[in-house]
Amino acid sequence: MRSLLFVPGDQPAKIEKALTSGADALILDLEDSVSPSRRAEAREIVADVLVRPRASGPALIVRVNPLDGPDIDKDLAAVCAKHPSAIMLPKASGGGDVIHLATKLAASEAIGDLPDGAIGIIAIATETAASIFRLGTFVGASHRLRGMTWGAEDLSADIGAETNRDETGGFAGPYRIARDLLLLGAAAADVAAIDTVYTAYRDLEGLRIEAERARRDGFSAKMAIHPAQVDVINKVFTPTPEAVLRASKIVAAFAQNPGLGVIGIDGEMLDRPHVRRAERVLARARAAGLAIP
Repeated sequence: MRSLLFVPGDQPAKIEKALTSGADALILDLEDSVSPSRRAEAREIVADVLVRPRASGPALIVRVNPLDGPDIDKDLAAVCAKHPSAIMLPKASGGGDVIHLATKLAASEAIGDLPDGAIGIIAIATETAASIFRLGTFVGASHRLRGMTWGAEDLSADIGAETNRDETGGFAGPYRIARDLLLLGAAAADVAAIDTVYTAYRDLEGLRIEAERARRDGFSAKMAIHPAQVDVINKVFTPTPEAVLRASKIVAAFAQNPGLGVIGIDGEMLDRPHVRRAERVLARARAAGLAIP
């Protein structure tokens, strides 16, 4: 996945538009974008979308309400039997929360006659100050964990900050720390690192710059809050033909010379870590449907 588009679960018209946005995944939201008074209706709408016959289209992920709130079990009861691709868990405070949710999902799968592990988990892992200190605890928490992402909006509210961005438009210090630690936590857990949303949805150039920085640093995808952002994100996280050609050349060179630890390619000395990086580029290219030379 390159792009994950949030859409309010109680807005059928927006869901219809999102389904044709080109996003790799939709995050059907039952949490922050839905008022408590409309959550019951949102569950019904989301459940209907999940069971709709589709030959193709985006993966369908459901963001439920936090584990310590009154809505989580109602959310899961409404959607799990309809087989969403994954559940997005907000306010995840560590690996223990993933284990807790995984137990609930196992029970839901058994009731719905789904295979074990059919429903994945994506954790939003930085929305409270306390959660930052537990980013290393997701390692081995569950085979269901597919990805980890971070949230700057809830974190800024928890800290009590006036804003999470500085005068240049970039993230202020505490949020850069959260971002970087999330990236390392996801790498340690061997799951996808997904960058947070860019809230200035009309500023597509700013989005492009932020997405390129995320890709450079090791994120494999970015969340979106508006359909107009999807194309920018997809382009940024799709390897260019030049990048695919170079990655193929690196992988092929080491495959043809298995006894060598270092190989010179195009005037540059490369070693085994470069092969792992090249393999990741090719994996992203295949996922995007690109031909590999």
